[in-house]
Amino acid sequence: MPTFRTGAVTDIISERPGLQRVRVAMEPEGDFPGESARAYSLTELTGSVAVGDEVVCNTTAVELGLGTGGWHVVHWNLSRRSFVRPGPDHIMKLRYTSLQFDAGTSELEHPDLPPTLPSTPVVVCQVHSQVGVVAATIGALRPELRVAYVMTDGASLPIVLSDLVVELRERSLLAATITAGHAFGGDLEAVTVASALLMACHVDRSKAEVIIVGMGPGVVGTGTRLGTTSIEAAAIIDTVTALGGRPVLCVRASDGDARERHQGVSHHTRTAIELCHSRPTVAPVPDEVRLLDGVDVYEIDPPDIATVLDDAGLRITTMGRGRDADPLFFAAAAAAGAVAVALRP
Repeated sequence: MPTFRTGAVTDIISERPGLQRVRVAMEPEGDFPGESARAYSLTELTGSVAVGDEVVCNTTAVELGLGTGGWHVVHWNLSRRSFVRPGPDHIMKLRYTSLQFDAGTSELEHPDLPPTLPSTPVVVCQVHSQVGVVAATIGALRPELRVAYVMTDGASLPIVLSDLVVELRERSLLAATITAGHAFGGDLEAVTVASALLMACHVDRSKAEVIIVGMGPGVVGTGTRLGTTSIEAAAIIDTVTALGGRPVLCVRASDGDARERHQGVSHHTRTAIELCHSRPTVAPVPDEVRLLDGVDVYEIDPPDIATVLDDAGLRITTMGRGRDADPLFFAAAAAAGAVAVALRP
């Protein structure tokens, strides 16, 4: 069940279009003491807040120790009696919740796109941090290539929460973003991943020569074989293949994760491959990838990821670990980016 608490905004920590990060003095309630806490406000959904405003925050994830990074979510600003933000048409996201809104859909703006991805390399990621490593690698090897990011609804729904995407855009490493399913806030909005891929490839605003697809910040995992949103990669790989693209699976691998199921090639990657009907292309990093059934190994020497990230001015972490603490994770993601470049005519 959700938990909501009330507090007053005491400070605006930072803001950018669509997002405010604030500090809130939470009122004591029941077993919860009064405290100063961090929260973020999705201004496209509930409007902006100001210092002194009384707000209701959803505090559930923080109280459960989940992956919001210690941030509550502003649910409503009690200083406001109403909030109106007209949408472009009639396509709702977050449907049938109290926060449903008309996000519109770019399918209606581009109804006659070509129905294929003509041999376009599509790098399929399983965690959000891989997106940054792949994009930086492509930029280092072929800076002239146009790269688009399709964000699924497997984790964070608002793309504005991704500081990584903001940095990639600032460094011209992403030409466009497309949010699919209930994810929202991209340059283009899509109802499905399939249509998002076609828009990434064919809409003038994107015209991607390489596409990266994967969930936003966060990933749901239960420790069980199928109870993780990361296995969405299997369906995406098959969709890319059916549309005539070249799916490249960004292997999740680690030599820094303490959990045995993620050491070496993660069980997330192994399971996604087992669920595929088609064969994704993978780089042989780590070397045990060569032993996996159901993949096509593309021999390639990946670039030095430390140089790539330093040259791009990016500091990327995965589960709090940087490249020095988990070099295999970063090397595997860089190798996937290198394969995508090699497959691009």
